[in-house]
Amino acid sequence: MGTCLDIGCTYCGRTKGQSWPLTWWLLVLMSISLAMGQGHSVNTFQSERREWTLNHLTVHKTTGVLYVGAVNRIYKLSANLTLLVSHDTGPEYDNNACYPPLIVQPCSEPLASTDNINKLLLIDYSHNRLLACGSLYQGVCKLMRQDDLFILVEPTHKKEHYLSSVNQSGTMYGVIVPSSQGQDGTLFIGTAVGGKQDYFPTISSRKLPRDPESSAMLDYELHTDFVSSLIKIPSDTLALVPRFDIYYIYGFASGNFVYFLTVQPETPENGMPAGSSPGDLFYTTRIIRLCKGDTKFHSYVSLPVGCVHKGEEYRLLQAAHLSKAGKVLARSFNISAQDDILFAVFTKGQKQYHKPLDNSALCIFTIRDVNARIKERLQSCYQGEGNLELHWLLGKDVQCTKAVGTCS
Repeated sequence: MGTCLDIGCTYCGRTKGQSWPLTWWLLVLMSISLAMGQGHSVNTFQSERREWTLNHLTVHKTTGVLYVGAVNRIYKLSANLTLLVSHDTGPEYDNNACYPPLIVQPCSEPLASTDNINKLLLIDYSHNRLLACGSLYQGVCKLMRQDDLFILVEPTHKKEHYLSSVNQSGTMYGVIVPSSQGQDGTLFIGTAVGGKQDYFPTISSRKLPRDPESSAMLDYELHTDFVSSLIKIPSDTLALVPRFDIYYIYGFASGNFVYFLTVQPETPENGMPAGSSPGDLFYTTRIIRLCKGDTKFHSYVSLPVGCVHKGEEYRLLQAAHLSKAGKVLARSFNISAQDDILFAVFTKGQKQYHKPLDNSALCIFTIRDVNARIKERLQSCYQGEGNLELHWLLGKDVQCTKAVGTCS
């Protein structure tokens, strides 16, 4: 049993050794599980080229089909890792400095063959389609038919269609809130912006119409001169901390809320010494929560999260997964077997985000506890005890009176 920073958790174990891509491990473990259950040999899958790494994996909850996002490819695999369909996404001629992208208008910058790194891969169950976003052309997404990966639409004609040009996997995450009662679905998306805060919001919510060719596809849920369904990193923050960015490691929906788990540098207001050099940046993991129906982002709140075991802190999130508690864990936590729990893997230290240490810890959080801690924070904030700890907004913090309330 371990203790935790700000949110209660159970410490499950510690590992030490060589680090492998999470998607690779998931494919191997699923294949081994299948083989053990059926007495077959272990199957493997890899992309056409070793350098075209596998970045994301999503499994259809009904059919068991696997969709894998890789560098320059999207794959559809059977449950035993047999390739069913592949879709080429790159390489293409591009230049990161072209804005808007050259697919919209000519660009005077020199072009070079560029890999397309898959940064987001989500199943839209409501409409039997797949959403895949890459690093090319300032971060363009496409909607594909699940059956054959046929492109339904690839929106490119509005600035809202460019999500982030950061060419690194593990910096973006999205959560789809399905359509209901005739309404369009919603895509909540958080992404690193790579210093281009004027171009890209760090977090936003966007429309996912039923009609893939709708002109409203990926538009902001709300966008006026005064308020929008987005938050941008202020230029002042980058002036203070030039390498500041927010990396979105995981996201999920539970109950009436959408959650994101992020890793981001600390700012002077919450601990980092002013004037520190880029190499001295300290990183912290935070959990963000928003109401599903909050188009103005007034419900945005975040808290630091991590684990402590035998005096050692584990605060750099590497991966996470939401699941149901099940009977055994439910008894341990005194919750229902159908309650949501969050598995999270952290590494030690706060300065090794880009090169994490081998030592890691697996911790478990109940979403009930997460919500309880957030409720406590909101109530104390409403009573005048501080703000919502959004120090990177530099004085533009969300007002407590607006944030406190229930989701509709």
